Amino acid sequence: MREEFAPFLQWIDAQLPEMRDALVQLSDQNSGSFNAAGVRAVGERLRARFAPLGCTHEWIELPAFVSTADDGRPREHPIGPALRLRQRPYAPLQVFLGGHLDTVFGPDHPFQKTRPDGDDGLHGPGVADLKGGLLVMWAALAALERSPWRERIGWEVLLNPDEEIGSAGSDPLLRDAAGRNRFGLIYEPSFPDGGLASGRKGSGNFDVIVHGRAAHAGRNPEEGRNALRAAADAIRAIDSLNGTRDGVTLNVGYAHGGGPLNVVPDLAVFKLNVRTAIPDDQCWVQEQLDRILIDARRDGIRFELRGGFTRPPKIVDARAQTLIDWLGDCGRALGTPLAFKPTGGCCDGNNLAAHGLPNVDNLGVVGRDIHSDAERMRVSSLTERAKISALMLLRCASGELEWH
Repeated sequence: MREEFAPFLQWIDAQLPEMRDALVQLSDQNSGSFNAAGVRAVGERLRARFAPLGCTHEWIELPAFVSTADDGRPREHPIGPALRLRQRPYAPLQVFLGGHLDTVFGPDHPFQKTRPDGDDGLHGPGVADLKGGLLVMWAALAALERSPWRERIGWEVLLNPDEEIGSAGSDPLLRDAAGRNRFGLIYEPSFPDGGLASGRKGSGNFDVIVHGRAAHAGRNPEEGRNALRAAADAIRAIDSLNGTRDGVTLNVGYAHGGGPLNVVPDLAVFKLNVRTAIPDDQCWVQEQLDRILIDARRDGIRFELRGGFTRPPKIVDARAQTLIDWLGDCGRALGTPLAFKPTGGCCDGNNLAAHGLPNVDNLGVVGRDIHSDAERMRVSSLTERAKISALMLLRCASGELEWH
């Protein structure tokens, strides 16, 4: 590693105490996906932190998130705005950096406060996924901005409010960013062992509304059509698809229906998530779902299928491999070897890859137990991971690494 990079990386090390305190403040601010005000409040803290770097900022309002309620009707849920930051859009190399402002913990969830976890840990909502990563991103860019090579790189940061619910509203912003930039860096948490993701499975979410016919359960049950029974038949058939195609899994994770026990239920709703390994899997899943719902129909029973695939599988191509190699080399230079492996999880890196932008997408802190009230992160990884990103950006800016 070139000696002239050392002062900027040492500057990152000196930021650790302040970054830890800032992470506690960010995590103690609830920003569940449907807490629009809380998401905006986290974004405001990040806007103020980035402002001294001299970048422009833009708040972008997004459409409401639409879901199926238990009565089968669509419901709109307002979400917070996205925050876009840009620096030097005229520079010869344009780089995208992304992370999300929302968490899976709503204001009514009991997990709300951040606490120390030993000498080098924090336990709190979003400390790993992804608020720690937001500070890693800031520190890497702040180090770049202190360097004499910064003019050769322009950067665009997108902080979106809806990643945890599929990024349906912000996906057009990701698509636009993919067209302006050469590669992307996303700050999801690393694996608990510090490893990073290479390929990722794709994901889709589907809602099924089952309409039957109500009747008195004692006087004339034969005139009813039981929506719960029809839903159960369909759920069993869907679950039986698991293991029939390599890399594809289907999980029915929610079901609701029925009411008074003396009424044949005329409505049921169930929802499922699908994971896919290759693009062709999507067509296969859609065909199987259509077939199952046709087979499950009977006189007086009707199905509605809503939703679809929101994140295609992320396949590692030659350009993505270049990024993996660069980051791996930077990790080794800093004494932090990085192992890359595929994962079944998905994130905005899937969206960016589908829009043509090669990226590595879990450059944030080292954490574990995300999406649970046991979520934790290693505090020292704030600066450890920021230095990896910063070193790669410095090497690109100085001309040591050239993107083709």
